[in-house]
Amino acid sequence: MELLLPGLGLLFWTFVAFLIVFFILKAFAWKPILSSLKERETGIADAIASADKVKAEMASLKNENEAMMAKAREERAVMIKEAKETADKMVADAKEKAKAEYDKIVSDAQVAILQQKNAALTDVKNQVGSLVIQVAEKVLSRELSNKGEQENYIKQLTEGVKLN
Repeated sequence: MELLLPGLGLLFWTFVAFLIVFFILKAFAWKPILSSLKERETGIADAIASADKVKAEMASLKNENEAMMAKAREERAVMIKEAKETADKMVADAKEKAKAEYDKIVSDAQVAILQQKNAALTDVKNQVGSLVIQVAEKVLSRELSNKGEQENYIKQLTEGVKLN
């Protein structure tokens, strides 16, 4: 059993060695260890505070970004609406111009057709008048006693006259 229990002298010298090491550590190592732990604790607290600050800034930036995106979407919608209105107005103006041009061309064509028709009628009237005068001159220049002969002569004259 002696192997299991240490001797009294061994206990005493172990206790003395422990106290010497304890006081040496207290005098030289304990303060630097505590100060480094305090510094580390302060550094961790500062890092957590900085992380919270950065997190708050990120949330603020995110909100600002969302607001900017919403504003950009609104501006884009306004620009698209304005562009569509401008395009619709340009199409409507082009249609109006085309219709006005079409109406002008049609009215000019109708006037030209009417003028050509009137000119053709005048020409036909002049030719018919001229033919009637020529036939009348020939009929009057030749006096025929027989009515049948007169009709044959008129028929012969009308067949011989060329229309222009």
